[in-house]
Amino acid sequence: MTTTQHVAPSDLELAALISSKICHDVIGPVGAIYNGLEILDEDDNQEAKTYALDVIRNVTETASAKLQFARFAFGAAGSAGSTIDLITAEQISRGYVGTGKHKLVWSSPMGHMLKDRAKLLLNMVSSAITALPRGGEISVVVSGALEAPTFKITCKGERARPPQHLGEFLAGGGGMPALDAMTIQAYYTCRLAGLAKMRLVIEQAGADVVLAAYQVG
Repeated sequence: MTTTQHVAPSDLELAALISSKICHDVIGPVGAIYNGLEILDEDDNQEAKTYALDVIRNVTETASAKLQFARFAFGAAGSAGSTIDLITAEQISRGYVGTGKHKLVWSSPMGHMLKDRAKLLLNMVSSAITALPRGGEISVVVSGALEAPTFKITCKGERARPPQHLGEFLAGGGGMPALDAMTIQAYYTCRLAGLAKMRLVIEQAGADVVLAAYQVG
C-alpha cells in the first residue's frame, strides 16, 4: 500500500478529491449508456436493439441512484434545512446498494436527523459495501434518540473484511494511505464522524464485520 506523510487537505483539495470520486463512480454507467446508444444507431438487428435498450435502462437507473446518493452523502442536498429525513436516507441507500450481490436490511426510527449525522450514516453504508467484496447482507440499525443516536452496520457475507481504507484512517499515524479518488470516501467518513461528535469503530463479530458509531458529546 502506498503511504505518505498525511496532511489534511485544504477545502479546495477535498472538493476536488470528492468530485473525482463521484466521476469515478458514474463514468462506468455513462460509458455503458453511450455504448448502448451506438448499438441503437448502428445495428439493425431487433434483438440487439432490445438488448441495448435493456442495458440503457439498467445503467441509467444505476447512474441515477449513484448521483442521488452522492447529493446527500457528499453534497449539500436539502441545504434549506439542517436535517435529513431517515426515510429519504433509507430510500437513497437502497438505490445505491441496488439489488445485485448486496442486500440492504434497514431498521431505524422515523424522523429527521441532523445532516452531519445522516451523512455519516450514508457514508458508513458506502463503506460497508467494500467490506463485502463477494456480496452479502448489509444490516443497518439506528437506535437511541435521534438527538444522540447509535449506528450499527453489520456486514454478513463470504470473506467479510474491514471496510477498505477506513481502518487505516481510523488508526492514524504513518500507515494512512495517500488521498486519491479511491481513498477519499474513507477519509471523508472519518472527518464526518468527528464533525458529528461520534466515535467510529470497526469490530469483528465472528465471521461478520461490524461498523459502528457512538455519540460521544
